[in-house]
Amino acid sequence: MKVLQKYFLALVPPPEILDRVQGIKLQLREEFGIKYALKSPAHITLKMPFSYNQAKETLLLERLAEQMQEQRPFDLKLTGVDTFGKRVIFLSVGRSEPLLLLQERLKVFCKRELHLVDELSDRNFHPHMTVAFKDLKEGHFYEVLDRVKELAADTEYSTGELTLLKRIDGAWFPHRRVPFGG
Repeated sequence: MKVLQKYFLALVPPPEILDRVQGIKLQLREEFGIKYALKSPAHITLKMPFSYNQAKETLLLERLAEQMQEQRPFDLKLTGVDTFGKRVIFLSVGRSEPLLLLQERLKVFCKRELHLVDELSDRNFHPHMTVAFKDLKEGHFYEVLDRVKELAADTEYSTGELTLLKRIDGAWFPHRRVPFGG
């Protein structure tokens, strides 16, 4: 029997960055009741959530590992705070050539190998780490934005693996890590 499961592909930061961003999300929950962003770890989405046959998960991971063989580790920069209108507050991620090429490679892979449709987010990639969305109230928007600016700090780190996240009981969990091969 075919069981469809929800997945997405992302870059999850190292533990020290993960903890720092989680701390911002927890502070927003405490101060403003914003908790929706807590349903996933800090990450940079490379492919938005998609449904895939859970029975073929091992094959998916094998194909991803093949794709990552030529990928070399690269540095990422968190560069301040920005927004998508008054709907989303996020930590900005510097657009670098290695990041853009990785996202493009995965876009092509998902279309050819997984037969996923090319979505607007695939064509208009805007790397970021979300800290507040969905339950962010417009009346508190600027107050929350100012608080995130106080809590956030620019930083740089190296990334060397892709993460397959899986939805379990309404939350997203890092399911498998696929190391870069280069």
